[in-house]
Amino acid sequence: MSIVLVVTVVPAPEHRDEVIAAFEKAIARVHQEQGVEVYALHEGADRLVMIEKYESEQARAAHAKGPALAGLLSALDSKLTTKLDVQVLTPHPFGEPAKGAI
Repeated sequence: MSIVLVVTVVPAPEHRDEVIAAFEKAIARVHQEQGVEVYALHEGADRLVMIEKYESEQARAAHAKGPALAGLLSALDSKLTTKLDVQVLTPHPFGEPAKGAI
């Protein structure tokens, strides 16, 4: 079963561009990791939201220990107004299969 994460990041306004650049650099690396199905950045007015999907818990765990995430976390140091809000979600598919789950 796929593992879905939603990670909310609130950059300090003066560091927003740097935070986005750090995510862009990490995204390029993470897209090469085995088992990554979705790793996508979305922008809100005052926050950034990552939607992540892994083919298995093992793939998610490998990502969590990998160099791309370590580099990203290092680049984000002192540039956020709050801690990362990481939510690990379990799909609850309903309706049309292609539209009812990420």
